[in-house]
Amino acid sequence: MPDVTKTAPAPEDVHGPVTDPTSVAQAAKARSLWGDAWADLRRNPYFLVSSVLIVILLVIAVFPGWFTGASATHADLGKHFLKKPELSKIGSEGWLGYDGQGRSVYARVIYGTRASITVGVCVTVLVTLFGGLIGMLSGFFGGWVDAILSGFTNIFLGLPFLLGAMVVLQSFSERKVWVVVLALAFLGWTQIARVMRGAVITVKEADYVQAARALGAGTGRIMFRHILPNVMAPVIVVATISLGVYISAEATLSYLGLGLADPTISWGIDISTGSSQIRVAQHILIYPSIMLSITVLAFIMLGEAVRNALDPKSR
Repeated sequence: MPDVTKTAPAPEDVHGPVTDPTSVAQAAKARSLWGDAWADLRRNPYFLVSSVLIVILLVIAVFPGWFTGASATHADLGKHFLKKPELSKIGSEGWLGYDGQGRSVYARVIYGTRASITVGVCVTVLVTLFGGLIGMLSGFFGGWVDAILSGFTNIFLGLPFLLGAMVVLQSFSERKVWVVVLALAFLGWTQIARVMRGAVITVKEADYVQAARALGAGTGRIMFRHILPNVMAPVIVVATISLGVYISAEATLSYLGLGLADPTISWGIDISTGSSQIRVAQHILIYPSIMLSITVLAFIMLGEAVRNALDPKSR
């Protein structure tokens, strides 16, 4: 006689597969804007390439002695305009030839990274702090505060950036790195201020800000705990792209003889020297120009990648 006993169906056969409530909750939890942005950046080739380049440039700027043992200021007139590459000695002082004073072009390219990166980073930090503060106060308080600060911003916005920096730098007899940083930051904060103001005006009407105000949160807490974290995305994008612009501006001012000056080592100074000797020694101009272009391009690529990751519409 056949066995007619039936086995009761497993719980998953009736109600579907059994799932862990914890894993369901974690999967249902929505990622934040920054989490989505990081997930996009990790898959973006522009971000990966630019990040590798920027890390290399930062290492060169901080530890130039790791890449060359030659002095960037030592002059040997016996090597005047010697430009035959020593391919068997990559990394040596004569790898990229010598300039008109017998100084190593390779050593000057390596040591010139520090000045350019320092100027770009310091100017970006200063304009972000000052411009961000002006924009936040203007957008948050509105009224007469907004009118005064917006008028103040528009005055500086009407000044030509490079021309104004030239005028400011002319007033200093000695132009060191900190002088160039202050001159560029003095005129470069306006864009950050306008971006921050627009973002704060949009965010301050959000429900969570109104709830915090209804619960008795103070002005400082609302501004820095509730508004600031939610308006940093566009500011970071503008600051990242502007960093490359400031490096280019420093090189332009140094090329014109109004930026950094000897004994400071700068790509702009070497490009200026090479342009006057381009017929007899093209290598003096080419190599610092290549390094400057790579640096500016790396930061612009990084800024574009960050902008695409933080802009929900682009995703």
